[in-house]
Amino acid sequence: MSKSLLIKDGTIVTMDISDSIRRGDLLIRDGRITEIAEGIKADADETIDARGCAVLPGFVQTHIHLCQTLFRGAADDLALIDWLKKRVWPMEAAHTPQSVRASAQLGVAELIKGGTTCALTMETVRHTEEVLRVVEESGFRATVGKCMMDKGDDLPRELREETRASIDESLDLMKEWNGKGEGRVRCCFAPRFAVSCTRELLSEVAKLAREHGALIHTHASENKSECEIVERETGMRNLAYLHSLGISGSQVVLAHCVHLDTQEMETLASTKTNVAHCPSSNLKLGSGLARVAEMLARQIPVSLGADGAACNNRLDMFTEMRTAALLQKLAHGPEILPAARVLRMATIDGARALGLEQEIGSLKVGKRADVIVVDLTQPHASPRREDVVSTLVYSAQASDVRATIIDGRVLMRDGGLLTLDQESVIAEANREASALADRAGLVQ
Repeated sequence: MSKSLLIKDGTIVTMDISDSIRRGDLLIRDGRITEIAEGIKADADETIDARGCAVLPGFVQTHIHLCQTLFRGAADDLALIDWLKKRVWPMEAAHTPQSVRASAQLGVAELIKGGTTCALTMETVRHTEEVLRVVEESGFRATVGKCMMDKGDDLPRELREETRASIDESLDLMKEWNGKGEGRVRCCFAPRFAVSCTRELLSEVAKLAREHGALIHTHASENKSECEIVERETGMRNLAYLHSLGISGSQVVLAHCVHLDTQEMETLASTKTNVAHCPSSNLKLGSGLARVAEMLARQIPVSLGADGAACNNRLDMFTEMRTAALLQKLAHGPEILPAARVLRMATIDGARALGLEQEIGSLKVGKRADVIVVDLTQPHASPRREDVVSTLVYSAQASDVRATIIDGRVLMRDGGLLTLDQESVIAEANREASALADRAGLVQ
């Protein structure tokens, strides 16, 4: 790993409190940003020429399922509950340690190549240690949770847990893995959603998260059928039920939050509960349009995620930024959710949702060097405009990322992965996906 790295002559999009943009250089030493200025004179171990490029913080995705990357294209054109019961749960039940590892490697490779440097990811019930191992070995940054499921109709035997065993396994993973990779690897609690978790499990998770200072990552109010099931079983609206059990607040990230009433919006605002907006997934599953513009107006913290490859099918933050903006404009008019606001959702707001805003999410001296370099000279990003943020959000593509740097280490440069063997990762993913489909009794 290079101990020093100089990025020269770029347009530096800092994502600081003033959204400052400046021409110049960025110097990294021992994994942290040490200087941002014009004409830095330093004898660095490695130099990146960023002429014609934007230099910005790596994207932070706050809702991903790395275990589902092998399911890409295998669960299309279904609504959420059928999608889970007919496809995703059978495939998750058929996972082995080898297939989970292959899925995680493929997902991390795609994320790194597309400029995502940090993710909050919910895995399946078993073999989560394989995902944690891939994160550590690849140099990626992630907060990982073992999926928790102790109830539910049509749940495969391999995914149904005993309540205490689910909690104990999550605690064991936290004890073994939290803080590894010089702090890049963290663990969280990840109860899947209220439909598949008992009241006992959710209440205990809320208590333990407070005791351990850990995040809770779950799904909420993604689909009307889901909301109806929760209300029928509990007599309460989904978010009201979770809030009553202690699952709300700044250490909670709720994925989706599409179907909310006014009281639930007020609960999110008053508790500062984080929402992970996944626009492409919501569109593809036909779940609905999240009221993101209203959430932001109420100062509810909203960040972005691609969700899993089973329901997107990309893990691409450029797609999510553009789609998030366009959907809100369709609903509320073209002035709503401008590019600069969306870029904040993809960077510093994501870092804040994970409690990492002091370390990553903006380019500032002293912060960890999670940085990407994006080429803005391609035909689809031309002609060159002064408003580089507009170009990043509305025109740029994942393939424009020239370099991805995490903790000062270059993980991808000029399209080439440096900590993963792309050819081997793809070959292994193809082998494991075919074997998994056979085990699950599905047509590949």
